[in-house]
Amino acid sequence: MAIQPAASKQLVLDIGVEVQRDVNGVEMGVLENGIPFLSQTGLALLAGVARSVIFDIGQDWETLQASGVVPKGRMAFIHDRLTQNSYSEPKLYIQTKKDGSPHNAYPDIVCMAILEYYAFEARTPTDQAVANYRRLATYGLQAFIYNALGYTPPDKYKYYHDRVSILHGTVPDGYFSIFSEIGGMIVDLIEAGLLVNDKTIPDISVGMAWSEHWTKHKFDAVHGAKTYYMHSYPDYYPQAKSNPQKVLCYPNQGLPEFRRWFRHDYLVTRFPKYILTKSNVLGGQDAAKRIGNLFQPRLLPKP
Repeated sequence: MAIQPAASKQLVLDIGVEVQRDVNGVEMGVLENGIPFLSQTGLALLAGVARSVIFDIGQDWETLQASGVVPKGRMAFIHDRLTQNSYSEPKLYIQTKKDGSPHNAYPDIVCMAILEYYAFEARTPTDQAVANYRRLATYGLQAFIYNALGYTPPDKYKYYHDRVSILHGTVPDGYFSIFSEIGGMIVDLIEAGLLVNDKTIPDISVGMAWSEHWTKHKFDAVHGAKTYYMHSYPDYYPQAKSNPQKVLCYPNQGLPEFRRWFRHDYLVTRFPKYILTKSNVLGGQDAAKRIGNLFQPRLLPKP
């Protein structure tokens, strides 16, 4: 069946999904990181095939990714299309939660590859796939889903900027905060595609690792005692429930050591693990490693 966008009220769902709704019989949504998706049933309807067919394609993809064998037939085409678009995830879907139960969200890049196959490459192309692929190839599946759900992508800097505005002026004179010091990295992460929000807060990861380093080397006796400042999160952060919070800050005498440690220790040994677990960018591990490589010491200018 060919579908047209229909405007109606957004439905905010559980963690992982920003909005999700049935539009003219096709279930679609947008993840928290802005990736538009179709449900397994929705993708099957657009492609004009049984839901079990989409399930089988997913199983074949997982087997293919695990074995590394040369794909054949249907999977050869789908693999080729997805590889051209740098998609190399172990699964064709992103598992999310809806009302506490797992659901599989097929990102737009996967949907278009499967639609194209059933529109032009299958032994018996389906009328639904042909009509929907032609419409979406021009309009764009992302734009289609955004429009159908009445979804407007948020300012990617909102979470960061709102924290900066609250933080200003709260750190005692003569001390530095982790959040302020790694501000440049956070901006680079946002530009590189990492969603920085209330679930991805890099300064917490850096702060915990730095505190361990500081204590291990007894820097209180070397640089002066660390202290606390009161930090509040924006009201819409879940962390705001415990505002204001005591957060460690460190004497400026220790700033050169922090910058050395951050550049040559954290970014090399801790950051790759953090970014791999927090990255929600399309492309998964490959994209996460690419982002991580932006901060390798060899790429930073020499002091």
